[in-house]
Amino acid sequence: MPETGPEKTGKNKGGGFVRLHSRFNPRLEAERYLDALSIRDEIKYFILIEPGRGYLASLLAGRRPGAKIISLHVEEPEEEEPAAPERTACWSPLRGPLSGFLEREIPDTPSSRIMIVEWRPARAVYGRDYLSLVAETAEFIRRADAGARTLRAFGGRWMRNFFRNLSFPFTFLKAPSPCAPVLVACSGPGLEGALPRIQKMKEDGCFILAASSSVMALRTGGIVPDMVISTDGGNWALLHLYECLRPGAENQAALAAGLFAALPSQCSGFPLLVIDDGSLWQRIVLSGLGIPSVSLAQRGTVAASALDLAFHLCAGGVFIAGADLLVRGIRTHSRPYGFDRLVSEDSSRFGPAYSRSFKRALSTREGGSHGIYAAWFKNQLENYPGPVVPVGDNNPLFGADGTGAEGKEGAAAHRAGENAKGQGRSAGGTVFETYRTEAVPPALRARRAVDILARALEEKGMRDILCRELYPLLFPEKDPAGADLPELKDAVYALAPRAAGNSHGR
Repeated sequence: MPETGPEKTGKNKGGGFVRLHSRFNPRLEAERYLDALSIRDEIKYFILIEPGRGYLASLLAGRRPGAKIISLHVEEPEEEEPAAPERTACWSPLRGPLSGFLEREIPDTPSSRIMIVEWRPARAVYGRDYLSLVAETAEFIRRADAGARTLRAFGGRWMRNFFRNLSFPFTFLKAPSPCAPVLVACSGPGLEGALPRIQKMKEDGCFILAASSSVMALRTGGIVPDMVISTDGGNWALLHLYECLRPGAENQAALAAGLFAALPSQCSGFPLLVIDDGSLWQRIVLSGLGIPSVSLAQRGTVAASALDLAFHLCAGGVFIAGADLLVRGIRTHSRPYGFDRLVSEDSSRFGPAYSRSFKRALSTREGGSHGIYAAWFKNQLENYPGPVVPVGDNNPLFGADGTGAEGKEGAAAHRAGENAKGQGRSAGGTVFETYRTEAVPPALRARRAVDILARALEEKGMRDILCRELYPLLFPEKDPAGADLPELKDAVYALAPRAAGNSHGR
């Protein structure tokens, strides 16, 4: 007896109707469709765009047993859809933001290992909604590919930084109580024009959370931030953090950073709010050492991490300044900027600073990273628990400046700040509670950490997850599916001696 497809139809360009599946044998139709595709052997993730009743997912799982199949639906799938195999995942709009779902299901992965499979009849049925799903998925793949390249280049350095930073005598901060309002200061060119207003907001009790790259410009404007956030594991991040160590920095309340970031040893004089990326291995180590932390998903830009943290710190809306996400003329960042001296010091008669700045701006514009970040923020803004209110010039996607009398969201955030001040939660250092771990001396933390991690690798319930997390960091060129446990444990133990050096992950 022939199988019948669903009754879902839509009008095509000619005015006729199109079915999502064959009326007579939809399984055979899906099989022929797969036969016509050119599927490379290295594909590990298949993303199916509106596969209807799931015939594609079922057949593809049988053909590629080592791959993961992810189905994305424009609307809720029908109940009679065939049971999904174990290695599949399903998303529909009622199940939350698509970007967050894909980030959970697909780690940072080269685009060569991800394949989008469109079920073309669905385009005629769902139209613009279908195309939006394709566009958002393609944008995610671009971010995953960029993340994978970063992971291959810096994974080992992040691990060495993590264990090295454990040896610093930090005073740690516990997870904060909510406070409001909070302003996130990024390092885009628009920050310069907003400095007078940021100064006034700070005087009114606004908590200033600054990306480390913005500290130099803020202090030039007479503003010492209440907290500086750093998430970059590269050596160049040190140039921004050195600004925190200049005279006057004693008024700065705290530092927020992942232990995988590049941190100068002198920063151990500041209280530290530790950021973990939600991975099991970091939570195991930090819990075993008694170090409190805040879990934030790892982002490609510190501006996104700062916004995530800001919503942990505040009870209402969050202000943002300097989030241009574009090049203004030849200005890539606010002035002064930590890297400016690298341009001026190498300038000469044959390579003047202006020409070098022009080339840097051109390279930044053509690199495409700003476009990737802007697309991510565009999808993410509606998922934040409160409004993001722009101060001064920012990327247009954040909307119009909301701090004036006409800015309703800005006024709401200010009211939240007044309420917070009434509860003793202003920016005067009362937001955080310090916590010193006395059980393990700083000099012994790295050795204790590798012991904790090695013991966790012996436990069956955690071994597979830890291998999937650690293998790409320590062996970026190898497939985690073929993880060698003794090799992985040796690599983990080798991290502790390196942590005692002063290389900052070099």
